[in-house]
Amino acid sequence: MKAIVFDAFGGTEVLHEAEIDLPQPGPGQVRVRVRAVGVNPVDGKIRSGVMEAIFPTTLPAVPGGEIAGVVDAVGEGVDHLKVGDEVLGWSDTGSYAQYALAPAAVLAPKPAGLDWTHAATLPVASDGAERVLDLLDVASGETLLIHGASGALGTIAVQLAVARGARVIGTAGPANQEYVASLGATALVYGENLVDRVRALAPEGVDAVFDAAGKGALEDSITLRGGTDRIVTTADFRARELGIVFAEGPQRRSAARLAELARQAADGILVTAISATYPLAEAAKAQQASDGGHNRGKIVLAVN
Repeated sequence: MKAIVFDAFGGTEVLHEAEIDLPQPGPGQVRVRVRAVGVNPVDGKIRSGVMEAIFPTTLPAVPGGEIAGVVDAVGEGVDHLKVGDEVLGWSDTGSYAQYALAPAAVLAPKPAGLDWTHAATLPVASDGAERVLDLLDVASGETLLIHGASGALGTIAVQLAVARGARVIGTAGPANQEYVASLGATALVYGENLVDRVRALAPEGVDAVFDAAGKGALEDSITLRGGTDRIVTTADFRARELGIVFAEGPQRRSAARLAELARQAADGILVTAISATYPLAEAAKAQQASDGGHNRGKIVLAVN
């Protein structure tokens, strides 16, 4: 089968297409014929080697951990999925490929009204957003500041926080202000004089900060909070030196919750956004775009 592989750590130039053996599902696993893959910032960080302390990688490796596709083969002990089922969820063996293995327990059914590319936007972003909102203990009536509100993670985080009853102030670039507002947030351009502009919108202060951008806003966040309490970043590696929580814990990967959010997305209740779609062979271009940031929604690989 065709897959994208990297044999050494480095920039996007280390990614290349290769023919590798078709994987066989073991106990509790299924093999998925991949139709779409979510490209996440962590994919590039693993490829570059900067995540080795957190996610050790055996080379050569197939990147990616987010899939939408059709069950192609079923391993021993799997009784709730069958060949032909359309699913979305997580892969443990690399998803930039025509086929990938996944634990059956972390796959959710794909609703008929949700297309493949939008299905691939959900697993990582929804899991990460809810994990951080829980770490921050965001509650109804509170004001939450989200940096990077127009990205794949921010898009979902804004909506889930609003659903909890929080008021969200979301920072993004000038071109994404209307988009962030459409998600239910008060939109704000990131950058100069951010502290004063946030305080103008929230004179009573912000109760928590979710940094999904990693673009140097942690110092301003500390000023706004009057300390490091209730600030979490998923993107800024300076967190530890500043005394801020970096959300690097294990994914929850709840198939039941993912199924619920997929139904909401299919019904138009939960907005999912595609920044760009690339064919599998152009995975290097897709990761380059992801590494550059400033994307509205998720970058997706379409797999034929």
